[in-house]
Amino acid sequence: MELPARVEALSLSGVSAIPAEYVRPADERDELGDAFDLLDNDQQEERIPVVDISPFLMTCCLPSSNKEKEEVVEAVRRAASEWGVMHIAGHGIPDEVMDRLRAAGTGFFALPIEAKEAYANDPGSGQLQGYGSRLATNASGQREWEDYLFHLLQPDHLADHKLWPAHPPDYVDATRQFGRHVRDLASTLLSILSLGMDLPPSKLEDELTTNHNKKVKGDPEEEELNMLLQMKINYYPVCPQPELAVGVEAHTDVSALSFILHNGVPGLQVRHADRWVTARSESGTIIVHVGDALEILSNGRYTSVLHRGLVNREAVRVSWVVFCEPPPDAVILRPLPELVSHPDHPPRFTPRTFKEHLDIKLFKKKKKQQVIIDC
Repeated sequence: MELPARVEALSLSGVSAIPAEYVRPADERDELGDAFDLLDNDQQEERIPVVDISPFLMTCCLPSSNKEKEEVVEAVRRAASEWGVMHIAGHGIPDEVMDRLRAAGTGFFALPIEAKEAYANDPGSGQLQGYGSRLATNASGQREWEDYLFHLLQPDHLADHKLWPAHPPDYVDATRQFGRHVRDLASTLLSILSLGMDLPPSKLEDELTTNHNKKVKGDPEEEELNMLLQMKINYYPVCPQPELAVGVEAHTDVSALSFILHNGVPGLQVRHADRWVTARSESGTIIVHVGDALEILSNGRYTSVLHRGLVNREAVRVSWVVFCEPPPDAVILRPLPELVSHPDHPPRFTPRTFKEHLDIKLFKKKKKQQVIIDC
């Protein structure tokens, strides 16, 4: 049988069993299943931490006498260290901004598939942005049960706006507005995370936006760069065998931070204390992941969280993910000197650009996939 090009088409065809290309290897099915069922049957008290950062909305400085802010710093530090993920409350993004974003993204995926194909990407030719479906380029060689829309969100002047949907009409304005809020939130969180390592509040953002690479023109000590915000809307259709499939396989994000909204349908699982924890809905919050770039800068004090996406038999899941990344070539990712000055805390990571880190991860995936094929 010739597979449909999009997972949505396969789901809508009414198949009762998923094709073999979507069945995960046996060693990946630990605690896989219908996301609704797993939540209903979960008797564990362990939950992803919820942290209210509202005391930092007005300023990112921490007066030594401000107990409320000190408690926020400690809560964020602990969540980033022990979990690598947290629900952020008090983030300052108005409900109407988040609702507009959800409506715009849901409206795009409600279009007929042939209309969405006008924005199709072409990974084979290097065009990653646009509408697509994950093919067999992951570690296992299997397909994932998702379609997606991916494009640069900020800086706006670098975005390829012809890849932004013209329908629904509100997509561009709603997405731009949300991007501005997330950029501000990223700065606030990076300040809090810097303070959590007893560093100046601007330290992490400075490291992510300062040109350290002499091969890139400009003054390597002075040139300030923009962090890049990449938007990915994940669309997970209803799946007849969720115990065999995943929306996205287990991975860590390469970003410094990742921000996640969703449509209220469960699906995120994170690895914590040697078990998979299924995220519960926390009204009004945004989920934040620590990514590889921040783990490197913090020399492992903050944990890049291993996570995956579940699917279910009942409802379409949609999630909006914004990846906050340093420029690919100009910024050198390396443990901060202040964190490796003591002999008991040697550097755990070798310096690399963000692009080099991506290449390292891609190489490891290719090697793992080759082993699977060879076996």
